Amino acid sequence: MDRNLMESIKEWTKSSIEELEKRLMENLELKDMIKVSSDFTKFKEIDSLINEYFELLDEKELWKEEPGSEGEIQKIDEKAESLANEILTLLLPEDEFKDRNVFLEIRAGTGGDEAALFAGDLLRMYLRYAEIKNWSYEILDESKSDLGGYKEVVVRIKGKNSGTYMKYERGVHRVQRIPVTESGGRIHTSTATVAVLPEIRDVDVFVDPKDLRIDTYRASGAGGQYVNKTESAIRITHIPTGIVVTCQSERSQHQNKDKAMMVLRAKLYELARREQDEKVSSQRKNQIGSGERSEKIRTYNFPQNRVTDHRVNLTIYNLQAVMDGNLDLIIPKLIQYDIEQQLKELGII
Repeated sequence: MDRNLMESIKEWTKSSIEELEKRLMENLELKDMIKVSSDFTKFKEIDSLINEYFELLDEKELWKEEPGSEGEIQKIDEKAESLANEILTLLLPEDEFKDRNVFLEIRAGTGGDEAALFAGDLLRMYLRYAEIKNWSYEILDESKSDLGGYKEVVVRIKGKNSGTYMKYERGVHRVQRIPVTESGGRIHTSTATVAVLPEIRDVDVFVDPKDLRIDTYRASGAGGQYVNKTESAIRITHIPTGIVVTCQSERSQHQNKDKAMMVLRAKLYELARREQDEKVSSQRKNQIGSGERSEKIRTYNFPQNRVTDHRVNLTIYNLQAVMDGNLDLIIPKLIQYDIEQQLKELGII
């Protein structure tokens, strides 16, 4: 985290503690006293963590004077990052993606075959990013195009901070390039939409079995003759909402059903969240993007070797690096911007 930003948080925390100390001296009702005491304890904890954070920065400056101290400096950076995350967890509203695995859903948009090929490029980019971040992944469902692209693909991604990072990929991704199907050499614009859903526990969303219609069918794609001879693939329809999910990644019908139910719970949770957001539409207007499928978030321009993220007006002239999965050229900047916007909403900066 930027030092100046932490300085601002420290000043705001100090001011909050002073104000709470004054309130504790007042003749408060019991419920107000409990709330003020709880806030006071929280801000004292934040203040202690901030002091520890700055002590680490001072220690880092001392180590910089020592030759061969790269290892110690790296340890300090990791501790400082952990402290900063702890401070932000206490300050900011709860993040529904924190400590959650995610379901990544990529769909070809406008552009026909080229859009499907681009969806495949995005899939490879995300799978490579997962490998770089030491996350695991599995493709739960896919529908391929004739040219080897993807009309739609659903992937489960598991690993530390996978939700925290991947949530910034929600929205419309636009590609500008000469398609392989274009004989005249003209540049075309195509799109693909990306949805990212947090994996939901059973206790978070209740699904009444009576609301489900479950169908089986023969799986297609990889897997040899076995998958084509058995009805192992699962299609679940949630009748009240019309949401349909499918899974054919496993040979076992039971395993496919379990995974399809995980995706269904995530989609029902997302539907409930969107309905709540509509009721409180003014909430967090300054946050990076809405996560809506219709929001254009990034352009990949191949002739110009350019990637532009429209949410923070960030342009990188190294498109291949991004397509090879080096999304840390972009996502940390989105995280920083998002944090700053949330702190502004709280009046901290």
